[in-house]
Amino acid sequence: MFYDGYPKYVPVAEREEKALKTVARLKKSRPDLAPVSLQTNSLARTWWAKAWNKNLESYADYAYRISRGRSYVRHRAVVHLGLKTGQVEALVQGSQRHPYEVRVDIKALPKDTWTALVDSCAGQIDSLAELIEGRFPKALSELFTAKGSGLFPTPQEIRMSCSCPDGAHMCKHVAAVMYGIGVRLDESPNLLFSLRGVEIEALISTAISEKSERLLQKSGRRSARVLDDDVSTLFGIELEDAKTAPATAETPAASKANQAKTPTSRKKTSTRAQS
Repeated sequence: MFYDGYPKYVPVAEREEKALKTVARLKKSRPDLAPVSLQTNSLARTWWAKAWNKNLESYADYAYRISRGRSYVRHRAVVHLGLKTGQVEALVQGSQRHPYEVRVDIKALPKDTWTALVDSCAGQIDSLAELIEGRFPKALSELFTAKGSGLFPTPQEIRMSCSCPDGAHMCKHVAAVMYGIGVRLDESPNLLFSLRGVEIEALISTAISEKSERLLQKSGRRSARVLDDDVSTLFGIELEDAKTAPATAETPAASKANQAKTPTSRKKTSTRAQS
């Protein structure tokens, strides 16, 4: 309904109630429905979500348009947001009874860009947990957010569409979804890597190997068991136990030597038992 060329004002409470009813209705046929719901009043809590929003707002082409989606996210209008490699599919409740269908396609990170990022991170990330929590040197922060060469996409790498009648390049429903992606990154930052088609583990693999080598050089030890213990302690992970490694074939000479040692071993055991 429009009045004097402007849409009728709908109170916030009424919009939220409408969105909640839509979610309840859709869940009957779509158990996988994933509505976007803010945990706090802030649109972004973690470094990753804040960096995502800041990246979008930094482009003049998006700056004045994306703000239109903030209230939609706050009022639960994004009734579904599914994210997978290079693609986001969402449903946004607007003025009509049925929600609008929104799709956002994001190009994969170029291979040479990803390789450069991985190489630059060598030795600068202590663990996967710290990476997820956004705790890394400022230099890496600047590297990740660099326009055109970082992890976050440029407008040229994003394609978006909405089923609403608004012909704008970024309607308020699409803008709401873009902020909704930030909310998802608050919940799981590794989704950004999935969106860009790269593996988050690659960023710490070089750090692990480099730090492991430094541990060996510092201690002067070459034991694989020692290496495993040091790396497990440093990164808080469990490496494959050496006991599970495949056994090597025993040479005839080694077999005879072991058989020769057996009586002595038993004798020592017997002596200790008597003492």
